[in-house]
Amino acid sequence: MTRRFDGKVAIVTGASRGIGLAIAERLVADGAKVCITARKADALAEAVEALGGHENAIFSAGAADDEAHQAAAVAATLDAFGRIDFLVNNTGINPTYGRMIDVDLGAAEKTFRVNVISSIAWAQKVYHAWMGENGGAIVNVASVAGLKPAPGIGVYGASKSGVIHVTEELAVELGPDIRVNAVAPAVVKTKFAAALYEGKEDEVSAAYPLKRLGVPGDVGSVVAFLLSEDAAWVTGQTLTIDGGLLLTGGV
Repeated sequence: MTRRFDGKVAIVTGASRGIGLAIAERLVADGAKVCITARKADALAEAVEALGGHENAIFSAGAADDEAHQAAAVAATLDAFGRIDFLVNNTGINPTYGRMIDVDLGAAEKTFRVNVISSIAWAQKVYHAWMGENGGAIVNVASVAGLKPAPGIGVYGASKSGVIHVTEELAVELGPDIRVNAVAPAVVKTKFAAALYEGKEDEVSAAYPLKRLGVPGDVGSVVAFLLSEDAAWVTGQTLTIDGGLLLTGGV
């Protein structure tokens, strides 16, 4: 049987583990070839094996906000698979916790550079290398923290709000041949978000109407939908994946 992404190729950033790896797993399961990126080559090599080896996946190691790394990953993807149909900007950092008024500005600048500027940069790279002439789809991973104030993680939330606006701007600029959407997860059980739920998962999940936290696959399936032709008339949207949390007023 033909799978919906047979013959398609994706770059997924921040994909050595967690949400990014789950997205890559779902795309491969649906027939795509993927290039996964992150900082650590060893972790990426293990992830490639988990994805079925080099028949399905390659990796490019480097910092998401390093333009040389971005160019190298795009070049490696084209060399290995000959095309780039999808981009998933998943990489994100949150190096600060506390009041925005007290934040170290260097850390804030780094957060915006990785979370926002690199999303634009990756889109530029794939656009000029392939999508500009051939079309495609982009999904940016934002956060519910980008939809309303999020005490303690305000700088991160502001950066994710920026990601949502970037999504909308690019959707307007790149249509009709390139669709650009975003997802905004609440707390997903990953190492990245561990401080938000470890030791108190029952208490945290009680605020969610679905009474559980997210798992990486919950995001992977929605990203795959937004990249697919099932979402062919969807662009510039941010799809909330939160177990109903925002309905209760929470973040």
